[in-house]
Amino acid sequence: MKAIIYTQYGSPDNLRLTDVAKPTPKDDQVLVKVHAAAVNSADDRALRGEPFIARLFFGLFKPKNPILGVDVAGVVEAVGRNVTRLKVGDAVYGDLSGSGAGSFAEYVAAPAKLLAHKPARLSFEEAAAVPMAGVTALQGLRDKGKLRAGEKVVIYGASGGVGAFAIQIGKALGAHVTAVTSTGKLEMARDLGADAVVDYTRDDFAANGAQYDVIAAINGYRPIADYARALRPSGRYVMVGGSDAQIFEATLRGPLMSRGGKTLGALFAQPNADDLAFLGELIEAGVVKPVVERCYPLSETADALRYLGTGHARGKVVIGVAG
Repeated sequence: MKAIIYTQYGSPDNLRLTDVAKPTPKDDQVLVKVHAAAVNSADDRALRGEPFIARLFFGLFKPKNPILGVDVAGVVEAVGRNVTRLKVGDAVYGDLSGSGAGSFAEYVAAPAKLLAHKPARLSFEEAAAVPMAGVTALQGLRDKGKLRAGEKVVIYGASGGVGAFAIQIGKALGAHVTAVTSTGKLEMARDLGADAVVDYTRDDFAANGAQYDVIAAINGYRPIADYARALRPSGRYVMVGGSDAQIFEATLRGPLMSRGGKTLGALFAQPNADDLAFLGELIEAGVVKPVVERCYPLSETADALRYLGTGHARGKVVIGVAG
Protein backbone atom coordinates (compact mmCIF):
# COMPACT_ATOMS: atom_id res chain seq x y z
CA MET A 1 0.00 0.00 0.00
CA LYS A 2 1.01 3.64 -0.34
CA ALA A 3 1.84 5.61 2.80
CA ILE A 4 3.49 8.85 3.82
CA ILE A 5 6.51 8.05 6.00
CA TYR A 6 9.26 9.86 7.85
CA THR A 7 12.38 8.28 9.32
CA GLN A 8 13.91 11.28 11.05
CA TYR A 9 12.59 14.34 12.86
CA GLY A 10 12.38 17.64 11.05
CA SER A 11 10.24 19.61 8.61
CA PRO A 12 7.62 18.40 6.10
CA ASP A 13 10.53 18.08 3.66
CA ASN A 14 11.30 14.79 5.42
CA LEU A 15 8.02 13.21 4.33
CA ARG A 16 7.89 10.88 1.35
CA LEU A 17 5.29 8.73 -0.35
CA THR A 18 6.36 5.11 -0.57
CA ASP A 19 5.16 1.50 -0.65
CA VAL A 20 4.91 -0.29 2.69
CA ALA A 21 3.36 -3.55 3.83
CA LYS A 22 -0.40 -3.57 4.26
CA PRO A 23 -1.13 -4.09 7.98
CA THR A 24 -2.95 -7.09 9.43
CA PRO A 25 -5.40 -6.34 12.26
CA LYS A 26 -4.76 -7.84 15.68
CA ASP A 27 -7.53 -9.50 17.69
CA ASP A 28 -8.88 -6.19 19.02
CA GLN A 29 -8.34 -4.21 15.83
CA VAL A 30 -10.04 -3.60 12.51
CA LEU A 31 -8.43 -2.96 9.15
CA VAL A 32 -9.72 0.33 7.74
CA LYS A 33 -9.47 1.30 4.11
CA VAL A 34 -8.69 4.97 4.55
CA HIS A 35 -10.83 7.37 2.54
CA ALA A 36 -9.66 10.55 4.27
CA ALA A 37 -7.44 11.77 7.09
CA ALA A 38 -6.94 15.22 8.62
CA VAL A 39 -3.82 17.10 9.64
CA ASN A 40 -3.43 18.43 13.17
CA SER A 41 -0.83 20.40 15.09
CA ALA A 42 -0.19 17.08 16.87
CA ASP A 43 1.08 15.68 13.57
CA ASP A 44 3.42 18.64 13.12
CA ARG A 45 4.77 18.18 16.65
CA ALA A 46 5.33 14.48 16.07
CA LEU A 47 7.07 15.23 12.76
CA ARG A 48 9.42 17.70 14.43
CA GLY A 49 9.82 15.70 17.64
CA GLU A 50 8.80 18.74 19.70
CA PRO A 51 8.76 19.49 22.52
CA PHE A 52 11.82 17.32 23.09
CA ILE A 53 10.31 15.61 26.13
CA ALA A 54 7.64 14.18 23.84
CA ARG A 55 10.32 12.00 22.25
CA LEU A 56 9.98 9.75 25.27
CA PHE A 57 6.75 8.69 23.56
CA PHE A 58 7.51 9.34 19.87
CA GLY A 59 11.00 7.78 19.94
CA LEU A 60 14.13 9.35 21.40
CA PHE A 61 16.38 9.48 18.33
CA LYS A 62 13.98 8.63 15.53
CA PRO A 63 10.21 8.08 15.28
CA LYS A 64 8.92 4.72 16.50
CA ASN A 65 6.04 4.87 14.04
CA PRO A 66 7.15 6.12 10.62
CA ILE A 67 3.58 6.85 9.46
CA LEU A 68 1.98 10.07 10.70
CA GLY A 69 -1.73 10.83 11.04
CA VAL A 70 -4.26 10.43 13.84
CA ASP A 71 -7.64 11.44 12.36
CA VAL A 72 -9.14 8.83 10.06
CA ALA A 73 -12.37 8.14 8.18
CA GLY A 74 -12.89 5.06 6.08
CA VAL A 75 -14.51 1.66 5.66
CA VAL A 76 -13.85 -1.49 7.68
CA GLU A 77 -12.28 -4.14 5.44
CA ALA A 78 -11.44 -6.82 8.04
CA VAL A 79 -12.01 -7.36 11.77
CA GLY A 80 -9.99 -9.06 14.50
CA ARG A 81 -11.51 -12.11 16.13
CA ASN A 82 -12.41 -10.27 19.36
CA VAL A 83 -14.22 -7.39 17.63
CA THR A 84 -18.01 -7.56 17.82
CA ARG A 85 -19.13 -3.92 17.70
CA LEU A 86 -17.95 -3.29 14.14
CA LYS A 87 -18.27 -5.35 10.98
CA VAL A 88 -16.88 -5.42 7.46
CA GLY A 89 -18.41 -2.64 5.38
CA ASP A 90 -19.04 -0.23 8.28
CA ALA A 91 -18.13 3.40 7.59
CA VAL A 92 -16.16 4.61 10.63
CA TYR A 93 -14.13 7.53 11.91
CA GLY A 94 -11.85 8.08 14.87
CA ASP A 95 -8.75 9.51 16.52
CA LEU A 96 -5.88 7.02 16.63
CA SER A 97 -3.68 9.01 19.04
CA GLY A 98 -1.45 6.80 21.14
CA SER A 99 -2.33 3.62 19.24
CA GLY A 100 0.88 3.47 17.22
CA ALA A 101 -1.14 3.56 14.00
CA GLY A 102 -0.86 6.23 11.31
CA SER A 103 -3.68 7.34 9.01
CA PHE A 104 -1.63 8.99 6.24
CA ALA A 105 -1.84 5.73 4.31
CA GLU A 106 -4.21 3.68 2.16
CA TYR A 107 -4.93 1.28 5.04
CA VAL A 108 -4.56 1.35 8.81
CA ALA A 109 -5.03 -1.30 11.50
CA ALA A 110 -6.80 0.53 14.31
CA PRO A 111 -8.09 -0.44 17.76
CA ALA A 112 -11.85 -0.93 17.40
CA LYS A 113 -12.43 0.88 20.70
CA LEU A 114 -11.22 4.15 19.17
CA LEU A 115 -13.68 4.12 16.27
CA ALA A 116 -17.31 5.21 15.96
CA HIS A 117 -19.77 4.93 13.11
CA LYS A 118 -19.45 7.79 10.65
CA PRO A 119 -22.42 10.19 10.61
CA ALA A 120 -24.38 9.43 7.44
CA ARG A 121 -24.76 13.09 6.51
CA LEU A 122 -21.00 13.63 6.33
CA SER A 123 -18.63 12.84 3.49
CA PHE A 124 -15.47 10.97 4.44
CA GLU A 125 -13.50 14.20 4.10
CA GLU A 126 -15.85 16.00 6.48
CA ALA A 127 -15.85 13.08 8.91
CA ALA A 128 -12.05 12.98 9.04
CA ALA A 129 -12.09 16.59 10.23
CA VAL A 130 -14.06 15.76 13.36
CA PRO A 131 -12.31 13.33 15.77
CA MET A 132 -9.33 15.07 17.38
CA ALA A 133 -10.54 18.67 17.03
CA GLY A 134 -14.16 17.97 17.88
CA VAL A 135 -13.49 15.78 20.91
CA THR A 136 -10.85 18.24 22.18
CA ALA A 137 -13.38 21.08 22.01
CA LEU A 138 -16.04 18.94 23.70
CA GLN A 139 -13.81 17.77 26.54
CA GLY A 140 -12.39 21.27 27.00
CA LEU A 141 -15.75 23.00 27.38
CA ARG A 142 -18.06 20.34 28.82
CA ASP A 143 -15.65 18.38 31.03
CA LYS A 144 -12.66 20.53 31.98
CA GLY A 145 -14.46 23.86 31.69
CA LYS A 146 -17.76 22.56 33.15
CA LEU A 147 -19.61 25.00 30.89
CA ARG A 148 -23.30 25.30 31.72
CA ALA A 149 -26.29 26.83 30.00
CA GLY A 150 -26.53 30.59 30.48
CA GLU A 151 -22.81 31.08 31.16
CA LYS A 152 -20.45 33.24 29.15
CA VAL A 153 -17.50 31.62 27.37
CA VAL A 154 -14.61 33.07 25.36
CA ILE A 155 -13.06 31.01 22.59
CA TYR A 156 -9.60 32.52 22.04
CA GLY A 157 -8.39 31.28 18.67
CA ALA A 158 -11.86 30.57 17.33
CA SER A 159 -11.22 29.97 13.63
CA GLY A 160 -8.98 26.91 13.54
CA GLY A 161 -10.00 23.29 13.77
CA VAL A 162 -10.69 23.17 17.52
CA GLY A 163 -11.99 26.73 17.66
CA ALA A 164 -14.62 26.19 14.97
CA PHE A 165 -15.99 23.20 16.89
CA ALA A 166 -15.76 25.06 20.22
CA ILE A 167 -18.03 27.87 19.00
CA GLN A 168 -20.70 25.38 17.97
CA ILE A 169 -20.38 23.16 21.04
CA GLY A 170 -20.54 26.20 23.30
CA LYS A 171 -23.82 27.16 21.66
CA ALA A 172 -25.10 23.58 21.88
CA LEU A 173 -24.42 23.67 25.64
CA GLY A 174 -26.53 26.82 25.92
CA ALA A 175 -23.75 29.33 26.55
CA HIS A 176 -23.21 32.88 25.30
CA VAL A 177 -20.15 32.55 23.05
CA THR A 178 -17.57 35.27 22.37
CA ALA A 179 -15.18 34.32 19.58
CA VAL A 180 -11.75 35.95 19.44
CA THR A 181 -10.02 35.74 16.06
CA SER A 182 -8.38 37.81 13.33
CA THR A 183 -10.03 40.34 11.04
CA GLY A 184 -10.55 38.08 8.06
CA LYS A 185 -12.17 35.32 10.09
CA LEU A 186 -14.80 37.29 12.01
CA GLU A 187 -17.57 36.49 9.54
CA MET A 188 -16.80 32.78 9.75
CA ALA A 189 -17.14 32.93 13.54
CA ARG A 190 -20.50 34.68 13.20
CA ASP A 191 -21.69 32.10 10.69
CA LEU A 192 -20.83 29.32 13.16
CA GLY A 193 -23.09 30.92 15.77
CA ALA A 194 -20.89 33.17 17.89
CA ASP A 195 -22.95 35.72 19.84
CA ALA A 196 -20.09 38.23 19.85
CA VAL A 197 -16.81 38.47 17.96
CA VAL A 198 -13.58 40.26 18.89
CA ASP A 199 -10.81 41.11 16.42
CA TYR A 200 -7.67 40.52 18.46
CA THR A 201 -5.64 42.71 16.09
CA ARG A 202 -7.72 45.71 17.17
CA ASP A 203 -9.24 44.95 20.56
CA ASP A 204 -8.17 43.11 23.71
CA PHE A 205 -11.04 41.14 25.21
CA ALA A 206 -9.15 40.85 28.52
CA ALA A 207 -8.59 44.60 28.93
CA ASN A 208 -12.12 46.00 28.73
CA GLY A 209 -13.29 44.94 32.19
CA ALA A 210 -15.63 42.18 31.01
CA GLN A 211 -15.50 38.88 32.89
CA TYR A 212 -16.41 35.40 31.79
CA ASP A 213 -17.31 32.04 33.29
CA VAL A 214 -15.08 30.02 30.97
CA ILE A 215 -12.14 30.91 28.75
CA ALA A 216 -10.78 28.36 26.28
CA ALA A 217 -7.31 29.30 25.02
CA ILE A 218 -6.56 27.47 21.80
CA ASN A 219 -3.91 29.24 19.74
CA GLY A 220 -0.72 31.22 20.14
CA TYR A 221 0.40 32.65 23.44
CA ARG A 222 -0.57 35.34 25.88
CA PRO A 223 0.28 35.52 29.61
CA ILE A 224 -1.95 33.39 31.79
CA ALA A 225 -2.39 36.41 34.09
CA ASP A 226 -4.31 38.16 31.29
CA TYR A 227 -6.79 35.30 31.16
CA ALA A 228 -7.08 35.17 34.95
CA ARG A 229 -8.00 38.85 35.02
CA ALA A 230 -10.92 38.24 32.67
CA LEU A 231 -12.40 35.40 34.73
CA ARG A 232 -15.27 35.73 37.15
CA PRO A 233 -14.52 34.69 40.77
CA SER A 234 -15.74 31.18 39.99
CA GLY A 235 -14.43 31.16 36.42
CA ARG A 236 -12.52 28.39 34.67
CA TYR A 237 -9.59 28.85 32.29
CA VAL A 238 -8.83 25.88 30.05
CA MET A 239 -5.73 25.77 27.86
CA VAL A 240 -6.44 23.40 24.99
CA GLY A 241 -3.53 24.30 22.68
CA GLY A 242 -1.07 26.96 21.62
CA SER A 243 2.64 27.54 21.78
CA ASP A 244 4.98 25.54 24.01
CA ALA A 245 5.17 28.55 26.33
CA GLN A 246 1.39 28.64 26.69
CA ILE A 247 1.22 24.90 27.34
CA PHE A 248 3.91 24.91 30.00
CA GLU A 249 2.58 28.05 31.67
CA ALA A 250 -0.92 26.62 31.97
CA THR A 251 0.43 23.29 33.20
CA LEU A 252 2.87 24.67 35.78
CA ARG A 253 1.49 28.07 36.83
CA GLY A 254 -2.19 27.37 36.35
CA PRO A 255 -2.64 25.15 39.44
CA LEU A 256 -0.68 27.66 41.56
CA MET A 257 -2.99 30.48 40.45
CA SER A 258 -6.17 28.51 41.12
CA ARG A 259 -7.75 29.85 44.28
CA GLY A 260 -11.02 31.16 45.68
CA GLY A 261 -13.17 29.20 43.26
CA LYS A 262 -11.22 30.33 40.20
CA THR A 263 -9.42 27.50 38.37
CA LEU A 264 -6.77 27.65 35.67
CA GLY A 265 -5.26 24.64 33.98
CA ALA A 266 -4.53 22.65 30.86
CA LEU A 267 -6.58 20.06 29.04
CA PHE A 268 -4.86 16.99 27.64
CA ALA A 269 -7.65 15.53 25.56
CA GLN A 270 -8.00 11.78 25.17
CA PRO A 271 -9.52 9.87 22.24
CA ASN A 272 -12.95 8.66 23.27
CA ALA A 273 -15.34 6.79 21.00
CA ASP A 274 -18.30 7.63 23.25
CA ASP A 275 -17.56 11.35 22.98
CA LEU A 276 -17.15 10.93 19.23
CA ALA A 277 -20.52 9.17 19.02
CA PHE A 278 -22.06 12.05 21.03
CA LEU A 279 -20.61 14.53 18.54
CA GLY A 280 -22.03 12.36 15.78
CA GLU A 281 -25.50 12.82 17.26
CA LEU A 282 -25.05 16.60 17.28
CA ILE A 283 -23.85 16.44 13.69
CA GLU A 284 -26.79 14.30 12.55
CA ALA A 285 -29.13 16.76 14.29
CA GLY A 286 -27.56 19.64 12.35
CA VAL A 287 -26.32 21.35 15.53
CA VAL A 288 -22.60 20.94 14.76
CA LYS A 289 -20.83 20.79 11.42
CA PRO A 290 -17.18 20.36 10.50
CA VAL A 291 -15.51 23.18 8.59
CA VAL A 292 -13.10 21.94 5.92
CA GLU A 293 -11.10 24.65 4.18
CA ARG A 294 -8.76 22.61 2.00
CA CYS A 295 -8.36 19.02 0.85
CA TYR A 296 -5.04 17.68 -0.46
CA PRO A 297 -4.26 14.32 -2.09
CA LEU A 298 -2.12 11.86 -0.12
CA SER A 299 0.89 12.66 -2.30
CA GLU A 300 0.73 16.31 -1.16
CA THR A 301 0.59 15.67 2.59
CA ALA A 302 3.76 17.70 3.09
CA ASP A 303 2.06 20.73 1.50
CA ALA A 304 -0.95 20.23 3.78
CA LEU A 305 1.29 20.33 6.84
CA ARG A 306 3.12 23.37 5.54
CA TYR A 307 -0.17 25.19 5.09
CA LEU A 308 -1.34 24.20 8.57
CA GLY A 309 1.91 25.60 9.92
CA THR A 310 1.19 29.06 8.50
CA GLY A 311 -1.58 29.48 11.09
CA HIS A 312 -3.98 30.78 8.44
CA ALA A 313 -6.28 27.76 8.14
CA ARG A 314 -10.00 28.35 8.60
CA GLY A 315 -11.29 25.15 10.10
CA LYS A 316 -9.65 21.87 9.09
CA VAL A 317 -7.16 20.77 6.46
CA VAL A 318 -7.89 17.28 5.12
CA ILE A 319 -6.07 14.58 3.17
CA GLY A 320 -8.14 12.71 0.59
CA VAL A 321 -6.87 9.14 0.24
CA ALA A 322 -9.54 7.07 -1.56
CA GLY A 323 -12.66 8.31 -3.30
